[in-house]
Amino acid sequence: MTIAPSSAPNPTDLTMIHTIADRLRQLTQISIQPQWRGATIDAVTPPSAETFAVWPVVTLNDRGHIPWARGQQSLWLAQRITVPPALAGFPLAGLNLKLQLVWWADAAQIYVNGVAVQAGDLFDCFTRVPLGDRVQPGDEIDVVLHLVSPGHDEGALVKSVLIYEAAADALPEPGFVADELTVLATYAAALKPAAIATLTAAVTDLDWAQVSDADIFQRSLQVMRDRLMPLSPWIKRYQVSCLGHAHLDLAWLWPVKDTWDAAERTFRSVLDLQKDFPELTYTHSSPALFAWLADHRPKLFQSVRQAVAEGRWGIDAGLWVEPELNTLGGESLARQILYGQRYCRDTFGTVSAIAWLPDSFGFSWQLPQLLAQGQVRCFATQKLRWNDTTTFPHELFWWEGLDGTRLLSMTLPPIGSDIDPVAIARHSAQWIAQTQLTESLWLPGVGDHGGGPTRDMLHKARRWAASPFFPTVTFRRAADFLETVERQIAPSPAANGGKRAGEGTIALPCWRDELYLELHRGCYTTHGDQKRQNRACETRLTHGEWFAAIATLTLDVPYPKAALETAWKQMLFNQFHDILPGTAIPEVFATANETWAAALNTADRVLHQALTQLAGAIALPSAPHPQAVAIALFNPLNWSRSEVVEIALPEGEVLAWQAVDGPAGNPLTTQVSEVGRSLLVDAQDVPAIGYRLLWLVPAEKFPNPAPPPAHWQLASDRLRVTLDPHTGDIASLWDCHAQRETLSGPGNHLQAFVDQGEYWDAWNIAPAYADHPLPPATLESITWVEHGPLRQRVRVVRRVGQSTVQQDYVLDARSPYLCIETVADWQECQVVLKSAFLTRTQAHSATYEIPFGAIARPLNSDDPHQRAKWEVPALRWADLSDGHHGLSILTDYKHGFDAQPGRLRLTLLKAPLWPDPGADRGHHVFRYAVLPHGGSWQAAQTPHHAIAFSAPLYAQVCPQFTRATGDPAPVTQHSFLHWDSPNLAIAAFKPSEDDPNAYILRCWDAYGEASTLHIHTPLPLVETDTTDLLEDPTPTAIADPLRPWQVITRRLIRR
Repeated sequence: MTIAPSSAPNPTDLTMIHTIADRLRQLTQISIQPQWRGATIDAVTPPSAETFAVWPVVTLNDRGHIPWARGQQSLWLAQRITVPPALAGFPLAGLNLKLQLVWWADAAQIYVNGVAVQAGDLFDCFTRVPLGDRVQPGDEIDVVLHLVSPGHDEGALVKSVLIYEAAADALPEPGFVADELTVLATYAAALKPAAIATLTAAVTDLDWAQVSDADIFQRSLQVMRDRLMPLSPWIKRYQVSCLGHAHLDLAWLWPVKDTWDAAERTFRSVLDLQKDFPELTYTHSSPALFAWLADHRPKLFQSVRQAVAEGRWGIDAGLWVEPELNTLGGESLARQILYGQRYCRDTFGTVSAIAWLPDSFGFSWQLPQLLAQGQVRCFATQKLRWNDTTTFPHELFWWEGLDGTRLLSMTLPPIGSDIDPVAIARHSAQWIAQTQLTESLWLPGVGDHGGGPTRDMLHKARRWAASPFFPTVTFRRAADFLETVERQIAPSPAANGGKRAGEGTIALPCWRDELYLELHRGCYTTHGDQKRQNRACETRLTHGEWFAAIATLTLDVPYPKAALETAWKQMLFNQFHDILPGTAIPEVFATANETWAAALNTADRVLHQALTQLAGAIALPSAPHPQAVAIALFNPLNWSRSEVVEIALPEGEVLAWQAVDGPAGNPLTTQVSEVGRSLLVDAQDVPAIGYRLLWLVPAEKFPNPAPPPAHWQLASDRLRVTLDPHTGDIASLWDCHAQRETLSGPGNHLQAFVDQGEYWDAWNIAPAYADHPLPPATLESITWVEHGPLRQRVRVVRRVGQSTVQQDYVLDARSPYLCIETVADWQECQVVLKSAFLTRTQAHSATYEIPFGAIARPLNSDDPHQRAKWEVPALRWADLSDGHHGLSILTDYKHGFDAQPGRLRLTLLKAPLWPDPGADRGHHVFRYAVLPHGGSWQAAQTPHHAIAFSAPLYAQVCPQFTRATGDPAPVTQHSFLHWDSPNLAIAAFKPSEDDPNAYILRCWDAYGEASTLHIHTPLPLVETDTTDLLEDPTPTAIADPLRPWQVITRRLIRR
């Protein structure tokens, strides 16, 4: 069936219809904004009529709002409403009266005739207050509002309208008929322009001369409606499926503990409403919240489970929480899906068919593959409606991921919505015209801080369902809506060779890119402490997990499954999309920091215990010296590594140490660190996911440090770095292998810009920030700190405004990159700080790491959507390459970048004032590195270097050991697990969730190269099959080749 209109409607006819509809509304609706009297007083009870009668009348601003000062300031508003005989001549006697209010306030209390009738807040910010049934002229109602302004913004009473409505069993009042006309005109304009003529003919015969006689005018309205009845079967073919919804941010402008109260209040309200409105369906999308409810409100949780079992409550989740999706690692995403989906299956009997992510701040290009591997059939969001530059073009589409996986995806209607017939009609008509589907979705309910659908919303839904001029109204679960969609759309052959849902004939467009949110670009940087702790937890949890699994397999020690699962879920909770991005109030971060610390403590404890156990089991050779200390260097990555490692020096009588190789006892190059009690050692060929042994033996003395040179140049066989002694910038970055200068101008040039004017202060970067540069950084000092055979270090201290930025340029022997270790005392307000590298590479695109992959984003594109990507996220690296040469930046937890031909910049710090007025002020420690290279980023192995940058070799002391006859042969180096394909990086190695004798190995393609996975391991394991992220078997055979960018999970059984 073709739904799209064949011709455009006559705009003159549409204007006339809307004009008549507006005139009808004026007969039963009137704004009372100008009539409020106000006072900014501190009071705890509403004033009497005598008191507020002498208050001054308020002044409206140019938007028609009643504003007052920000900062938790109180405003009392009051007026006596007297029912008039008529509005615009139409008699009002016998109608029901409601007051429609919309406010922007942290708190709102509404009093009617001295009685508190309702409360609200910044998110529960609209209502219709009943003022009387069957009112009569002369009736008086005193209404008082107490409003408290937001801390960050002016308060406003946005709207106050009196609405006179007919009783449910009476003929509809003119205002309702006006909305019917608008609904019909909206659908007709989009779907059936020929119907406009019918509408025009019907409205022209209204008997306006009789408007003062209610009975006669109502009969005139009914005649008009009778003439419109031929349109009723047409519009009733369309269906609006309502689904009660309350977006529940787990933390934002309230602490986490308040979320539990909001959830309890919301869930009880929904269950109570379902008693009176059995048609009501509802959905919630956070398994983490359900888990809390089960533990702390078990009776309420059982009621929810019963509603789920009865089909009145949907479980639309897909992930443990609704996370930030730009700055978390790929394995975090996999665990969000694993724990979220398995909780739904274990608790409610089914996985979620829909990944319900209405509010996350952009969506990684690997999400389709990961969601599909998590048994999700559809991705849903409404956040792309927030774009500041372009309008996202699709309502329903196939989203093709980086590896070719296609996932059905939909743009949800706005969340936090009322049952507003005109808004519903606009959304529904657009959806139908674009998708060719006759059914659309609507999400009534107060959101963000909970609330859900209200009684008034449900009454309105019933009233509009009864109208002959409104689509069929039903309440359905999202999963039911999805099944209807799937039956009507055409199947889409996925590029990876599989099939995706679709049984019908409607062809959908395909989106082959990330879903970048053209807004909230500051979230990649704000509250760097949250990003730092997330990266630390991600790294050490995965390392601890797989070394603990190896210890269990080799030594038969217990595996700490419960402790690790708790730590994972603690970290996953903190990845919520207002915690990890840094866009919440200070109290949220105080709680989050405790949670991070608990998860990190568990990770460190598990990792240390596993390494201690493994080191204790190493068959050592005879010690080269009676006081020798055996050190096992453990490599958590799946490739052999040769690099400088820092080893803490043993306490005791020995004052000087030398390192010797474990197998042969040959001296190793060492250097005493000047920034701590440690020894730098040139570690070579540490096996993949394994260890290499070395010894620390007493020495007569440490070598005297070399005197610092007179120049400011760091040099190795890979790089020669010259610093500008006047600015502290990199003046030259010479690639010794390519015999080529990398830079075209200064490198690591600190640039500060004013970052003001954005309402979403912590979320956004001001679009015109580049037009407002601040004075350049000034150099306070430059000093040689280390100059030895393994490490050279120059420290520069610079001043940026009121802040100090100390940076150590560190160059290790044989390292292909220059590390920049930064300690900042950041004291700016609404300033963004960037590090710029001007490069001779004139690339047409920049490439960035994303979770489990990489994305090339074009530079200087003519596409406005691509131009809107003027600040973009990356995980651990970004690169500018032209195929012959390039420059990569590696980063530990700084994620914001911008690029132009010849320039790559890393965003280091922001300084927003809202919602956390102290965000990012204070002490920061972070690292990044610059890697010049020949060829492409693949040839330079940028992913390997970036992964290793955040994954150190672990130096573990082995217990004292005296060899005896019959001891096993010494093993001074060993790999527990490795494979041949260098493009595949390890993501997870852990026991199966269900079978203690099964182990799960997950790898991902970091280079975008087709390959195979052949596992080599001396562990007592044998490969059995390939699984999805839920660890359920898939049809993929072990020998099957892997697609570029594929994430692969294998099950291995203990022999």
